[in-house]
Amino acid sequence: MNLNKAMIIGNLTRDPETKTTPSGQTVTTFGVATNLIWTDASGEKQTKAEFHNIVAWRKLGEICAQYLKKGNKVYIEGRIQTRDWEGQDGVKRYRTEIIAENMIMLDTKGTNSGANNEYSQPAPKDDGSQPSKPDSSEDEIQVENIPF
Repeated sequence: MNLNKAMIIGNLTRDPETKTTPSGQTVTTFGVATNLIWTDASGEKQTKAEFHNIVAWRKLGEICAQYLKKGNKVYIEGRIQTRDWEGQDGVKRYRTEIIAENMIMLDTKGTNSGANNEYSQPAPKDDGSQPSKPDSSEDEIQVENIPF
């Protein structure tokens, strides 16, 4: 059995940037910072930030680009992926990203502070070897049900 799942809650470090691939797919990238806070042996509070690169495809990417701004608090769920390429200087470079499958806006300005907005990327098409299980969550907002 294998599992590749990332779940983070943090703040956007920059506004989302959207591009369209040559095949016409929308891809949106942005950064999210998460903070670890602890008290050290001397009793002083310590903080360490981790920075995550997020990639959202298709409709989920469009929604992220439309509604997210730098500083927003979000929940991102997805899978971890590492890309590699050779730079112009001939050095091999690596970038680890979270490919977003689900996004929940946790603090949207101009709405009720308790309101959460959740958006999910539909799972890739099944090869037909096993029947898909119906989604038991009636409260979850599916991307295909969003009217825009």
